[in-house]
Amino acid sequence: MHGFGPVVPEENEPVFHAEWERRLAGLTFSLAAAGFTNSDEFRYAVERMEPARYLSTTYYEHWLHAIETLLIEKGTLTRNEFIAAGVVPPQVSVSRRSVAGIERRKSDQAEQPARRAGFKRGNHVVTRNINPVGHTRMPRYVRGKPGVVVRELGLFTFPDSNALGAGRKSQPCYTICFKARDLWGDDAGKRDRLYIDLWEDYLKPDEARRRGKGGKS
Repeated sequence: MHGFGPVVPEENEPVFHAEWERRLAGLTFSLAAAGFTNSDEFRYAVERMEPARYLSTTYYEHWLHAIETLLIEKGTLTRNEFIAAGVVPPQVSVSRRSVAGIERRKSDQAEQPARRAGFKRGNHVVTRNINPVGHTRMPRYVRGKPGVVVRELGLFTFPDSNALGAGRKSQPCYTICFKARDLWGDDAGKRDRLYIDLWEDYLKPDEARRRGKGGKS
């Protein structure tokens, strides 16, 4: 996204700017180690911050919002308990479960049979032009764009389902090469390329190229 100005690194920036940030980091890692949350649903909780608040708060305030949101959504604490403690709770209007239309069941958490890779190195693919309601790791700027598989990475947890409590649903992941001009137009460098790792459910065969090459991908 454009319009946010230059990135200005802080000289000699400390790992934590305040003691509460250090304590929050420890709490977050402890909750993850205990199985309370995973990185995908944690990211999704951050993504659901009100945009103006997201842009006006710090990195670790985003972490704090995510933890507070998940504590309420999972029924560990109530909004009234936050208020009683003198803390203004986040406005949790849409839960992970209502977004996905699913319930947490043991069957959801069971790992699915391993999927065989549907693509191989050299295959021409197109990313699916999806706009999911929940979490996804596919950037907007590559959606609906042609690319080439340059590496098979193996099986990885699918973040779109893992963020919603629907299980890991591991699937093949690939490194895809995109021409910069296919993404950003003729102003991009002619020889510039972008390499990005994407899950198989984000991809489909490039049928237009296949037809143009006499059926060869």
